[in-house]
Amino acid sequence: MAAVPIPSNILPADGSPDWLNRADNAWQLVAATLVGLQSVPGLIILYGGAVKKKWAVNSAFMSLYAFACVFFCWVVWGYRMSFGDELVPFWGKPAMSLEQDYLFKKAFLGAIPNATMVYFQCVFAAITLILIAGALLGRMNFYAWMLFVPLWLTFSYTFTAFSIWSTSGFLSKMGIIDYSGGYVIHLSSGVAGFTAAYWVGPRLNKDRERFPPNNLLLMLAGAGLLWMGWTGFNGGDPYIVNSDASLAVLNTHACTATSLLIWVLLDVIFFRKPSVIGAVQGMITGLVCITPAAGVVQGWAALLMGVFSGSIPWFTMMVVHKRSKLLQKVDDTMAVFHTHAIAGTLGGLLTGLFAEPRLNRLFYGVPGNYVGLFYSFHQNLFNTGLRQMGIQILGILFVIVVNVISTSLICLFIRLFVPLRMSEEDMEIGDEAAHGEEAYAIWGQGDKLENSSSKYGSSLYDDIESGAPKKKRGGTVEMM
Repeated sequence: MAAVPIPSNILPADGSPDWLNRADNAWQLVAATLVGLQSVPGLIILYGGAVKKKWAVNSAFMSLYAFACVFFCWVVWGYRMSFGDELVPFWGKPAMSLEQDYLFKKAFLGAIPNATMVYFQCVFAAITLILIAGALLGRMNFYAWMLFVPLWLTFSYTFTAFSIWSTSGFLSKMGIIDYSGGYVIHLSSGVAGFTAAYWVGPRLNKDRERFPPNNLLLMLAGAGLLWMGWTGFNGGDPYIVNSDASLAVLNTHACTATSLLIWVLLDVIFFRKPSVIGAVQGMITGLVCITPAAGVVQGWAALLMGVFSGSIPWFTMMVVHKRSKLLQKVDDTMAVFHTHAIAGTLGGLLTGLFAEPRLNRLFYGVPGNYVGLFYSFHQNLFNTGLRQMGIQILGILFVIVVNVISTSLICLFIRLFVPLRMSEEDMEIGDEAAHGEEAYAIWGQGDKLENSSSKYGSSLYDDIESGAPKKKRGGTVEMM
C-alpha cells in the first residue's frame, strides 16, 4: 500500500515542533482570552454598573489597573514563582518569563508552549485580584490599591498557586483536587477581600445603608460576560481538547443555571420578589462552586452542587450575615465573602465528596488516587475517599491561613506609606475627588424618583452589608 503523504500544514516546523498540538494550543489561547474578557470588560462593567454613580469610574478603574499591573508582574517574576523551580515546598523561585528560548519550550503540562501557559495562567491571576477589589469598592485609596496589587500577587497568590497547582507543590503532591481554581482563585479572593475590607475600614454610613446600582442593565451585561467567559475558565484547564474539557463546560453551565434558579426561588418564597441582583449572586455562587469540580464530577452531581450553591450562600448572606457582629462590622461591598469564600469552600468539600474515579484518571492520568468519598463506599476504598476529604479540608485551612496572614501584613505595610482608606471628604464626592472624572453627565446618584421606593420597594440587596435595622419584608426570614 502506498504511503499517504502528510499534509504540509501539519508537518513539524521551527514554530511548530513535533511535541506541539496545534488544536490544543489554539483552544488554550481562545480559553485564556475568554477568561481575560471576564475581567476586561466583564468585571469592569459589572462593578461600574453595580455601585453608586459617584463610584462607577473608580470601581471600573480598580479592575483595569489590576489587570494591567498583574500582567506586568506575572511575566517579570510572578509566573515562575507560581509554576517554576521550587524554592520552598509552597513557593517557586522568582525569574522572568520573557526569554524566547524559555517561551518556546514545552509547558510543564499539555502539548503547548510556555508562552501559551504563561498567558493562560496570567488571566487567572488577574481575575483573582479584581475579585478582591469587589470587597473594597467605594472607599479604598487608589494609591493604596496600586501598591496592594503587586504585593498581594507576589506574597499571597504565588503561595497558593504553587502549593496547589504546580506539580512541585506540597498540596499538589498530596493529591488535592482543584480543577480550575476553587481554592487558588475563589477561596483566596473571598478570604483576602474580607480581610482587606477589615483593615481598609467601611464606606460612609449613608453609603452602607443605601448603595443602589447606578445601572442594572450594565451590571447584567458584565454578569453575562462573566458567565459565558467561564467556558474558557473551566474548559481550558485540561490543557487539551478532549471529552473532559467538554464535560467541564457542560457541568459549569448546568450548575450555574441551577444555582441561579434556586437563589431566585428562595427570594420569591421568602421575600415575594425575584431580585435581579439576587439572580446575579446565585449565578456567581454556582460558577464558583463548580470550579474545583468541573471536569471530575458527573452531570447529576453538578446539578446537586447547583442546589447547594444556590441555597447555602443565600442562607449565609440573607440570614447568618444579619445576625453576625463580625460580618456586620466588616464592610464587604460586593459580598465577596459569601459568593467566593463560602461558595469556594462548599465547592472544595463537594468535590471531595463527588469526584468520580474514572474522570479523575482522565484528568490527572494517575490510576488509583483521587477518589471521592461518595464513590469510595461502592469500591471498598473508604480510606482513600476519607483521605481525599482530609486533603480537601487541609487545602481550605491552608488557603484561609495564608490569606489572612499575608493580606493583613500587606495592608499593615502599605499604611506605613499611604492611607488605606480615602478621606471622609473624598468619599462624599467619589470619582471626581479620586480621578477628576465622572461616569455620566447626568444628575443624581442613581436614586429612585420620589415616592417610587414606597410604591415598589428597594432591592433586597441594596443594603446587604448595612448594619441599619430593616423591617421584615414578608416570609419567615428576618433580613437582620
